[in-house]
Amino acid sequence: MSKPTVMAPAQGSRIVRDGTSTILFGQPPEVLKGLLRHHVESFDTLVLTDVKEKDGSVLNNLEFPFYFFLFVANGLAEGRKLSLVGSERDISHALRLLRMTLNGPNRAELDKWQTDNTLKEEWLAVSEALALTDKSGKTIPIEDFFNLVPFKHGQAQTNSMVIAHTGTDEYLVRNNEGDISVDLNEDQIIGPSYPVQPDYVPGGLAKMSLEVLGGASGFTINEACTGLALCFNGDYILIDSIPFLDQHLFARGISKNQVSAVFLTHLHDDHCTMFPLMMMPQRVEVITTKEIYNMAMDKLACSLGWDISVIHEHFTLVEVVPGESINYYGLNIDPHVTVHSIPTIGATFSTIHKDYTRQICIVGDNHSMHTIQEMNEEGKVSDKTARSLENIYSKRFNMLVADGGAGAIHGDPGDVLKSQSDRVVFVHVEELPNDFNTTFSLASSGKRYSIIDGDPSIYTSQVNHYLTIWLGKPFPNRWMRSLLADEEIRRYNTEDVIIVQDTETRGYVYLILTGYCDVVSHDGKIFSKVASLQAGDIIGEMAVITGTAMRNASVVATTPVTVCVFAEETFSAFIEAEGFKEELLDRWMIRPLIAELPQFSGLSSTVIEKVGRIGQLQKFDAAETFKPCSDSWYILVNGQAKRGDSVLSTASEFGWQPHAETNCSSVHIEAGATLLEFNKTDFEQLRLNAPQLNYLLRKFRINENASNADWMLDLIAIN
Repeated sequence: MSKPTVMAPAQGSRIVRDGTSTILFGQPPEVLKGLLRHHVESFDTLVLTDVKEKDGSVLNNLEFPFYFFLFVANGLAEGRKLSLVGSERDISHALRLLRMTLNGPNRAELDKWQTDNTLKEEWLAVSEALALTDKSGKTIPIEDFFNLVPFKHGQAQTNSMVIAHTGTDEYLVRNNEGDISVDLNEDQIIGPSYPVQPDYVPGGLAKMSLEVLGGASGFTINEACTGLALCFNGDYILIDSIPFLDQHLFARGISKNQVSAVFLTHLHDDHCTMFPLMMMPQRVEVITTKEIYNMAMDKLACSLGWDISVIHEHFTLVEVVPGESINYYGLNIDPHVTVHSIPTIGATFSTIHKDYTRQICIVGDNHSMHTIQEMNEEGKVSDKTARSLENIYSKRFNMLVADGGAGAIHGDPGDVLKSQSDRVVFVHVEELPNDFNTTFSLASSGKRYSIIDGDPSIYTSQVNHYLTIWLGKPFPNRWMRSLLADEEIRRYNTEDVIIVQDTETRGYVYLILTGYCDVVSHDGKIFSKVASLQAGDIIGEMAVITGTAMRNASVVATTPVTVCVFAEETFSAFIEAEGFKEELLDRWMIRPLIAELPQFSGLSSTVIEKVGRIGQLQKFDAAETFKPCSDSWYILVNGQAKRGDSVLSTASEFGWQPHAETNCSSVHIEAGATLLEFNKTDFEQLRLNAPQLNYLLRKFRINENASNADWMLDLIAIN
């Protein structure tokens, strides 16, 4: 035993060792890859974080560290248990999360969801067959893998070390030789432990293509987990939501505004990291079975410690049933069941183009066909599922994406040798054996597979879509035609300057169609970032509205970017003719006020624009008395006011308040003040359609007073 030492294997985590025991504090996404990169070969204790999410990532991703302990560090073979340290409440959440992701739903849950009886029995039989069992063959309950060590009076003993909980995510770890401090608050940025290579050149939108965000497994050190982005008519459907989704979308130049849905195959951590989707500017549709959807909502509820009903507010289910095709805005989706440790599906995505059917089949995580056939003979896998998978591996697709992981619950590349597909691409594979690498290829971050190339019509539809969202109502058809008559599509590389500060407007207004930009300024001494923009945002419209002929800031592409350029004269004429000038000027004045208020901290430019659209400024003179209405939310943005004897600060709230109690007591204006007013009905409609706004407002209320957040989970049942 030696004095404890500390190291950081990944942002948001720490390893403390003393030669006898190894403790992992914090489990950010893909933390196992960080451990492997730092040659940490074993650990015996996990400490759950107090803060559940940071920088767009949840911090309790236990699944792969647990796998590592069991199978790589030989914890299962040697009969050792992993110590789990945290509050009793957080431990219960972690165990339920692991039970759901490792063992899948139980019979009672499937009955509650009214799962088809044949499918229910198959899922239960497969899960039982692949579950970890004791010497008698009985499935080991998830809690039996752990020594549960809740903090008592702020302390927990684990092996040779004592952990003192000294503050939020702050600890003092000591043994007989000394002590050391651990402070997870030092890490405000949570990112991948491996390099993410960004694109520099814009690829353009396609009618049907597949972009690889990652193609590896949770054990691959230098590559992202498997996640794909299906581009269909310019919109993106994610195939699973992988760890560090925001960073991988950014690297590919895909704005979150471009993502309309996610096809969710199953719950494992390398495929189902749903929190980034909870932070989207718009509701993301989750295309999956009702069972996988409910499991995903339960998992996210346990990850955040929030009631599942609140989690449901942020998503919309588009239910699919294996074996039944749906038409999703012109894209046919044919889901199928695969054989994995928990309920899992894949799908064939198809469309007709020039009288020919084009198909991409995503097999999904799947066992080897040899094992599936054995399980079919044993009655665990149905004849229907076995035949479906055999057919998938033999028929022709324009592209087949298959699980070639060759692990305990993953596919065998040899299963695809009889495929008639034009192109076969494997995921979950680091390197193909020589006998396959002249036949198949590997999915890796940054690859693009085009099935149907794009044409100008895709950009026309995107322009119409984004301008309608920006305006807040259907864009007038004749004006749309006039704008598009002179439009020009321009593409910019990463780091290209799109607009130069202190130059003339040159008669152009820009609409971002793909990617991200930064608005930056330089006053001769200081360089500053004014705002971050993404697809759907307009650049230069205020120069038209205000009549300013000069650019007051530069705009720089931070990813590959595609923009549509309009004639300034036509855009100006539209605003004048339709009477939008005053409304847009009001929104222009409100936007910076909203961005500075703590209630709206962290909102993207797109959501700030939406909030500004429904806000109204109310100005009051000194010595006025204001009686708030219970049908509106008021926020003090400047000036001096009092309520009774209490002096009110900027950002004080009155009237109806989202996620808080209504307070309509009178407010006395001391020296003039400006209030920002939101109609309750309008705001509630926006809140439920802008998940990012909904989540950040709830987080703001928790930070104000967690005891008033009645959606927080307490102790919950594991099974």
